[in-house]
Amino acid sequence: MSPDVRTITDADLPDWIRALHTGFLRPPVVSKQEIESRRTTVDWKRAQGVFDAGRCVATYRSFAQRLSVPGGADVAVNAVSNVTVSPTHRRRGLLSRLMAGDLRAAKERGDVAATLISAEYPIYGRYGFGPAAWVTEWDVEVARTGLDPRYAGPAGGGRVDLVDAAEVREHGPGLHERTRATRHGAVDRSEFWWRRNTGAVAVDESPWTEPFYALYRSADGTVDGLLAYTCDDKWEAKLSLTTASVRDLIAVTPEAERALWHFLLSVDWVTRVRTGFRAPDDLLPLLLPDPRAARVIAHADFLWLRPLDVPELLTARTYVTSGALVLDVTDAAGLAAGRFLLDAGPDGARCTPTTRSADLSLDVGALGALALGDESASRLAALGRVAEERAGALAVADGLLRTARRPWCPDIF
Repeated sequence: MSPDVRTITDADLPDWIRALHTGFLRPPVVSKQEIESRRTTVDWKRAQGVFDAGRCVATYRSFAQRLSVPGGADVAVNAVSNVTVSPTHRRRGLLSRLMAGDLRAAKERGDVAATLISAEYPIYGRYGFGPAAWVTEWDVEVARTGLDPRYAGPAGGGRVDLVDAAEVREHGPGLHERTRATRHGAVDRSEFWWRRNTGAVAVDESPWTEPFYALYRSADGTVDGLLAYTCDDKWEAKLSLTTASVRDLIAVTPEAERALWHFLLSVDWVTRVRTGFRAPDDLLPLLLPDPRAARVIAHADFLWLRPLDVPELLTARTYVTSGALVLDVTDAAGLAAGRFLLDAGPDGARCTPTTRSADLSLDVGALGALALGDESASRLAALGRVAEERAGALAVADGLLRTARRPWCPDIF
């Protein structure tokens, strides 16, 4: 008998969680605390499992998400998460079955695209996803930054205050929504996200380390930035070797972002700062008098995007130049294929099906990589992933689609 694919029931939950842990190489132990937490915080109507001989051998879940696009608007997307296949059932097409059903349901529901954070690069391109936003992590040697050791706080009337988790839960959600309007590629955070990431609720029995929290307030008292960080408090021969690790740093204004970095880099005893996953064009390295003090320790793809509704995806965003392109989009799954005329400019955009000759031909994954403005159509053409059907179309595409700042997704989901 072939394995059975079905929506998870309450009775399936313990076995599904065990399979999830197995797939991610965590101990296959399921606690009552985790069962109860996931039971009340997950939309199980969109969780799938594959069962063979009564045992769960693959997991898959999706949920509603809002994704910010260039210009500050956001769109409804289908976020894919908790994808695993047990090692006993690899290469049997189980993920393909799960993915196909979920993407069809997302298309019927009216979601503009699907998103995911890919654990492995080669997996998701065959399902029409493309890497739409990348991340970089830096290790900063504080003594080499060249920052003034006498720094005592931000100029211009702003201030940085240490606060507790309750204040973060009060100010964080509104601040994050304001931040998403200024940085495309970011996704929404639920109330549960804020409770979990401030220690108010635990999903499992993993130990919780309370971070330090700091808010940046502008001169008028508005909260414009948030920083959460931990310190390892290491010493050797009476010398501090302490590393501060950033858990979260979001800011609405460049002033707030600079102030929070400067604050963290001036904390006594902190000799190194690990930044966590930042946008590749983060302000951090260049705001230092000596940017070489910030050493890149990770640079990788992060948010992957799979278009489902090409016209809606391309008209939701803004464009700083004017131009028109006919895109011939292929899609092996048949969900987003078609030929579309994009006519865009600073005053808005229209994207409609057309029978005109194509300017560019590309698959849906390449369009996913281009949609948020991070990738270059010219580079994808050099890689053989985009075909220029009309001379000059690549230059038009790069002028239209690329953005001044790179997209960034701060959150794993």
